Amino acid sequence: MMQHQVAVEARFNPETLERVLRVVRHRGFQVCAMNMETASDARNINIELTVASPRPVELLFSQLSKLVDVARVDIRQRATSSQSQQIRA
Repeated sequence: MMQHQVAVEARFNPETLERVLRVVRHRGFQVCAMNMETASDARNINIELTVASPRPVELLFSQLSKLVDVARVDIRQRATSSQSQQIRA
């Protein structure tokens, strides 16, 4: 299963985090790690997610980008743990 790191910049509303997590779940991704903090202007939030799925991450990117409160989505791909072990061997 591939892991991807997803960075989301969005407006700070109570329902924003819930919407992001719902899209992640509905698109078939599992949250492995998550961090959220308010931006310096206190009107936006930055959400860092590590997600895992055999599905293409582009599906998640396109759906997160469509959310009303989301301003930006960045995807960074990481290798699976089994691939990392194969590289070391």
